[in-house]
Amino acid sequence: MQSEMNSFVAEPAIWQAQLPNRPLSGLTVLLVEDSRYASEAIRLLCLRSGARIRRADRVQTAMRHLQTYRPNIVLVDMGLPDGDGASLIRRIKAAGDQTPLVLGISGDPELEDAAISAGAAGFVSKPIDSLAAFQETLLAALPDRGTRSGPRLLPNEVVTPDPRALREDLTHVADVLTDARDGASIDYIARFLTGVARSAHDTPLAQAAAALARDHEAGRGVATDLTRISGMVHERLIAASRL
Repeated sequence: MQSEMNSFVAEPAIWQAQLPNRPLSGLTVLLVEDSRYASEAIRLLCLRSGARIRRADRVQTAMRHLQTYRPNIVLVDMGLPDGDGASLIRRIKAAGDQTPLVLGISGDPELEDAAISAGAAGFVSKPIDSLAAFQETLLAALPDRGTRSGPRLLPNEVVTPDPRALREDLTHVADVLTDARDGASIDYIARFLTGVARSAHDTPLAQAAAALARDHEAGRGVATDLTRISGMVHERLIAASRL
């Protein structure tokens, strides 16, 4: 255990010596995210930045990863199938001083306060597809950021995930919609779809998901919202099948 802790503390010195175009070399990122499309975007950003990446799609899977591996950075989506991201952030931070850097991510920027209050060192709002913004956000949050010297040329690159990942997310939403009868299911659809739509730069779908969230929170009927969203998801799946 002591050797693992020493390795974790010393590792930032590895990435500090890397080339500017791979500023996260030597680091390992654990992504806790249930959207395949958002996960694919972050995977590409990590690869372009030199970081290794592992993925968990729910809270319990993430906890199993953390019992086995010691990532430098954990990116936690604030809405997961088996719990909210804030609770996971608190569990990670409660493990002690040798915990990894944790950042919250979400398609809803209003969840930033919840992430920071839970112990996250920062927050990233979806879409997460700009290489420069991704690198700068992580580097700014790393504790050894101040020891790096000299200007760095920022990459002018935006990643585009595989469309098949988006189809998988839309198919998942369509499946959940068929059995959306309770409040938890409706909350999950609103959160998940907001993140997917923002990641895909699909403004109409993001607006529909936001309307569902507002109506449900206000106690209004959501049947019309769900019917509208179901039709929009179906239209996009048909369009995606033609690609």
